[in-house]
Amino acid sequence: MKTTKPKIEKLIAELCPDGVEFLELGKLLDYEQPTKYIVKSTDYDGAYKTPVLTAGQSFILGYTNESDGIYTANKESPVIIFDDFTTSFHWVDFDFKVKSSAMKILRPKQDMDMDFRFVYFAMKCIQYIPQDHARHWISKYSKFKIPIPPLAIQEEIVKILDSFTELEAELEAELEARKKQYEYYRDEMLSFGDLPVRGTQTGDVEFKTLGEVGELIRGNGLQKKDFIETGIGCIHYGQIYTHYGTFADKTKSFVSSELAKKLKKAQKGDVLIAGVSENIEDVCKPLAWLGDEICISGDMFAFRHKQNTKFITYLLQTTDFQKYKERYAQGAKVTRVKVSRILEYKIPLPPLSEQERIVSILDKFDALVNGGDSGSESGMTGSLPAELKARRQQYEYYRGKLLTFEELKK
Repeated sequence: MKTTKPKIEKLIAELCPDGVEFLELGKLLDYEQPTKYIVKSTDYDGAYKTPVLTAGQSFILGYTNESDGIYTANKESPVIIFDDFTTSFHWVDFDFKVKSSAMKILRPKQDMDMDFRFVYFAMKCIQYIPQDHARHWISKYSKFKIPIPPLAIQEEIVKILDSFTELEAELEAELEARKKQYEYYRDEMLSFGDLPVRGTQTGDVEFKTLGEVGELIRGNGLQKKDFIETGIGCIHYGQIYTHYGTFADKTKSFVSSELAKKLKKAQKGDVLIAGVSENIEDVCKPLAWLGDEICISGDMFAFRHKQNTKFITYLLQTTDFQKYKERYAQGAKVTRVKVSRILEYKIPLPPLSEQERIVSILDKFDALVNGGDSGSESGMTGSLPAELKARRQQYEYYRGKLLTFEELKK
């Protein structure tokens, strides 16, 4: 930044000392409805060639072998896919199909003297949160104005911001590699020899079903609309995979004491389990609860037992349990695993002292690659997610500074 910022200041002083023109996005970009690019089958496979995209957070949902209705994009002809309901968007420079029609495919207008990548970065600076479930591009978002400095300045800003993006991508790749390393090490530690027939005993390790180890207590009644600023702590099933990590002792949400009397409770030491999700990965996601008694919602369970809570939680994160879920998960729009199947899953049970030793090791790995307790900012200190978060904050700060211009007075 120290070597490039003076160049930008020099360019601004030379090319636009009195400010720059601000234009509406709708005057800069054309849009296309994605109807003819919608995937017909959701039978995705990593071996297939064409990615299926959503403009939401997930981005790449999977890969399809369908050969018709593919949108052709590349480095020379990229597009922006824009979620018409959430206003989330992504830069795409490869061929793709889409999951639904709830988006716009954005391209630069041919007669505009602009860097399309610059427009993408400028859109990142728009602070807008939709308040209703409606399509937003035509009615609202396309009317937002962004600065359009001379092309030389646009290109210099893009060069700087792309370098930040590359550094962020390198850190993300390192984090992904560490996660895979951790998952392998965790699976190895918790396999206990990977016995051919589970249910037998070897040494001090016995395999038992979850039903033999404890009980599942189903939550009830709690809805997101019941949340208040302060009160009795509570967890809604969806928060298990959107807010919390491996363990927590504080809740993000609260309910009134009056409602709390009617709701099922989780106690310190319970493993909270999400009973439903939109995908197999998140269904049955576990959370070790280490705090005081709290209320829990329907579509989730509190698994009560006398083992080490984190040890049980780590077991329910393993690849073995993931494969088990894949065998028994049911549902089209939402995914569930029957309670009976959850309770039939067999886990190794070494002595509590050995469980504690294993947990102490896995906690260190978890803190490094997942930030420990994601419900607590302190849990991220010194972790790769914390470093990535700091890098993103730095990037957003410089992006905002670089894209701040005085508007040219007419």
